[in-house]
Amino acid sequence: MLKPISLLAAITLTCAAAWAAGQLPIPAHPLWEPMVDEVYLQEVGRLIETSAPVNAVAVFNATAYTGDAQGVAVVEAEALKRLEAPLRNITRLETLNEALWAASPDGLARFDGVSWSRVTALPVTGLCAYNERVVFTSGRALYAVEGDTVIPLAENSPTSLLGAAPYSGTVYVHDGRRVGLLERGQIVYENITDWGALERGCTIRDVLAVGSRLYVATDEGLGLLRGMTWHAIQGEDGLCYEDTTCLARGFDRDLWIGTMRGAIRNTGGEYQFLGYPRWIPHDKVNAIASGHNVVYLATDGGLGIITYEPFTLARKAAYYERWLEEWGQKRLGFIHSLFLIDGEWQREVSDNDVGYSSHYLSAKCFEYAVTGNPEARAEAVDMMKSMKWSEEITSIDGFPARSIYAVNEPCLKAQHGSGGLPAEWHPTPDGVWEWKGDTSSDEIDAHVYAATIFLQLVANDEERPWVTEHLHRVIGHIADNGFCLRDVDGQPTRWARWDPEYLQTPLGYYARGLNGMEAFNYMTTAWYFTRDPKFQDARNRLIGWNYFDDILRQKLTFHPGYFTHFDDRLAFYAYYPLIQHEPDAELKTLWLRSLERSWEVKRIEAVPWFNFIYGALTGNDCETRRAVEHLRAWPLDLRRHSYTNSHRDDLFAPQGYHVYAERRKPLTPREAEPNRWDGDFMRLDGTLGGAVVADPGGWLDAYWMGRYYGMITPPQTDDPALTAVPDRGLQLGAKPYTGPPRPRLRHEQ
Repeated sequence: MLKPISLLAAITLTCAAAWAAGQLPIPAHPLWEPMVDEVYLQEVGRLIETSAPVNAVAVFNATAYTGDAQGVAVVEAEALKRLEAPLRNITRLETLNEALWAASPDGLARFDGVSWSRVTALPVTGLCAYNERVVFTSGRALYAVEGDTVIPLAENSPTSLLGAAPYSGTVYVHDGRRVGLLERGQIVYENITDWGALERGCTIRDVLAVGSRLYVATDEGLGLLRGMTWHAIQGEDGLCYEDTTCLARGFDRDLWIGTMRGAIRNTGGEYQFLGYPRWIPHDKVNAIASGHNVVYLATDGGLGIITYEPFTLARKAAYYERWLEEWGQKRLGFIHSLFLIDGEWQREVSDNDVGYSSHYLSAKCFEYAVTGNPEARAEAVDMMKSMKWSEEITSIDGFPARSIYAVNEPCLKAQHGSGGLPAEWHPTPDGVWEWKGDTSSDEIDAHVYAATIFLQLVANDEERPWVTEHLHRVIGHIADNGFCLRDVDGQPTRWARWDPEYLQTPLGYYARGLNGMEAFNYMTTAWYFTRDPKFQDARNRLIGWNYFDDILRQKLTFHPGYFTHFDDRLAFYAYYPLIQHEPDAELKTLWLRSLERSWEVKRIEAVPWFNFIYGALTGNDCETRRAVEHLRAWPLDLRRHSYTNSHRDDLFAPQGYHVYAERRKPLTPREAEPNRWDGDFMRLDGTLGGAVVADPGGWLDAYWMGRYYGMITPPQTDDPALTAVPDRGLQLGAKPYTGPPRPRLRHEQ
């Protein structure tokens, strides 16, 4: 049974909490660059899958058309509608001179928006507009269309021509191996350039002129002709994959590149990889076309359609809030991932619900501090009560549960425990609930992180005592039980030990740095908010155990098995309260040195929560630009699709970063998946197949933290369409929770 604290202790805690309360400190003269929340274009993807390859695509009169073995189809909503066109076996579609042109081995056809006409029966391999005429390649010749007549421009190519593009006042052509040009009625391949050359032996697949540049797609990367000089664009230059297939202009001065293993967008000098299956229905991209803020990608498995919608980060935050509601990811004051089980989305009651939910709780605290929104405050209070409930539901004073399950609740109930052990689910005496034991340090880190943010940004005089009491009970359990959590059997849990005996064992030795820092964080923070002398005494014991050298180097980089991303999250959970509340200047210096070392290892990933915590604690440059780009790169669809990046040719470390692990290339969620902050954004491949929905609590925590500290400005628009999303009242994921409500807590009785 829970033991109520004495009246004197309650008064002491209340007064101490009132003394400690206040806003989180913001560095006075920070060195970071505040990032303006300006309007940007957010990718929104959808797929039209087909049983046969789509070979060609073009946009004509704001409508997309596709070409394949059967002929031409028009894109209508989520399907392709077949048209009565005069040709089959379409290999290219182009919009030229106010008409849609379809090329085939059987000829060339023109569509004016009303009817089709067949222009020629010659086999057509490539076409473009030149000198206000449409020209096309056929066999060894180059032809022009004048009205309804086809006239030859050159018929002397020694090899068959496969494509054409207008550049530098003439027409450049290729035969799959070389690039030539039209010169005085002849196709010439000599005297084209003075410097450089295409990759020897490469296969040319497409050519595209963009202003002063002629791009050439090959199986060895891109060739770039400027004037009479060849340049190579390959993986080391940022090209994501070198086996390229096609080229197209985008809608915003961007360049699109199709490859045998995905699509690439070059915008502002940045190469963005858009792979299968999130963005396209098949790896091989055959053709690309763009319309107004939309791109169509023809592949061997159908059509990928990526629409670019105006967004701000503020609107994205509102979108993710709506997603949580529509997909049923909220339950009993906790936030959940979803799993697709037998065709139905179910919430996962996981190994760590309380810990993972701490990010969303913290997000609501920061949001309330920034906006004063009473709804954000109400949700923060509700979630803080659920965090407190996780301790009150157990049969052990100060021992919090990992997760809470309503008996017979339809969900995916965690069946695994720590270190490969079975799950420890314990029923409550009334038989209504079960709570998950064998609680680890993860949960304690989350309790301290979220509760202290709540106390400093949200708690009023009514809430401050019970939240402070919660901290006192949980950390008091650790201090009173030999620096460990003791489960129902009286034994320490698998991962919640901070005592020197454990940290000298083979199992615990590697964790000396992280666990030592966690222990200092717990006792320091508990002392700050409660002023109970036992936490000061516990700090003194920790000092005597001399964990300092290990804490300085708590981020392990060798061997590779010790380079863990989930421990990074725990470390920054601990840095955040510890450095703020450490009263000893010499110890604070050590904690800051440890943070600097950890940040140097971590910063290559550009994961914003880590960036913002580092900046908040130091006032230093925390690479806000890369962090904000990471937030913008999160897809709106939070399903964790499979992805593949290990085949890419651009897997190099960014300039200015040292590589401390086996993987070198940080990925964005656009290229990989949305994930929690304990996920690995350096992992090249993932295999979840869209059967898991991520929770955006970490994203919201980072965004509102950035807003609180001024690392992200308010949106620079008053248009509500760019800062909010309408309530749609949809149910898209898991069914709403209908089980028993959270019981009244001790302070509510």
